[in-house]
Amino acid sequence: MDNNDARTDLVTLIDDEGLEHEFAVIDIFPFKEKRYAILVPVIHDAENQAAEPELADDAYIFRIEQDEAGGEEFLVEVEDETEWIEAAQEWEKRSTAIEDDEE
Repeated sequence: MDNNDARTDLVTLIDDEGLEHEFAVIDIFPFKEKRYAILVPVIHDAENQAAEPELADDAYIFRIEQDEAGGEEFLVEVEDETEWIEAAQEWEKRSTAIEDDEE
């Protein structure tokens, strides 16, 4: 995968219509007593199955929640504009700090 990482975790999400979509987990981070995941869609070349998949340019922010009954984690897409902006700003700060540490 073209992302400069040796390993990228992948998850498959099922939309409301039952279609599967594969995402790369770019980051998971705590913020305001919640946990968030940054996911980027994985693009497969339908004509060349042997080709390395690529990552899309857009990213999605999901809040990680826990099922009260079994304690199982699940993802909820952040739809509240204020929460999305705050989580995105926190991720930007984290990304910048990580890039600065790598230099």
